[in-house]
Amino acid sequence: MLETALREDALTAVPGGFELRLGLPWIRSMPLSSIAGLSVAVDGVGVEPGELSVMLGRRRVQPAALQAEPGWWFVQDRLVLEGQRKLSRGPHDVAVDLLLMVPYLQARPGSPLVLPFHLEARLGLDRVPVPSVSRDVA
Repeated sequence: MLETALREDALTAVPGGFELRLGLPWIRSMPLSSIAGLSVAVDGVGVEPGELSVMLGRRRVQPAALQAEPGWWFVQDRLVLEGQRKLSRGPHDVAVDLLLMVPYLQARPGSPLVLPFHLEARLGLDRVPVPSVSRDVA
């Protein structure tokens, strides 16, 4: 699960910044509304909340707005995070933190299990895509 959350081709340059394609670090598909506390750091510097967005197809939403989204993050798909920071060529240390609420498991009666995830990888910018069945979450 965690090994494929940040694949070697996850980081790409786009006009105005970068895109990071994140795999779901869980064993089952999850509703987008189960994601909270999403943050990204590149080379030890956090991406400011106003400079980080999530691309859902052609729609750009703020990470906090995911809790109101009706869609799903399927296990094989990638959640596209967009940062408004230009990155230089070469490798970058990328870290992602998120909370994943698992609605079908309880931490205690009446309270769903919330799992914290911290993912790290050293990623090259604009690596050749790895062949896969993954699609971007839309």
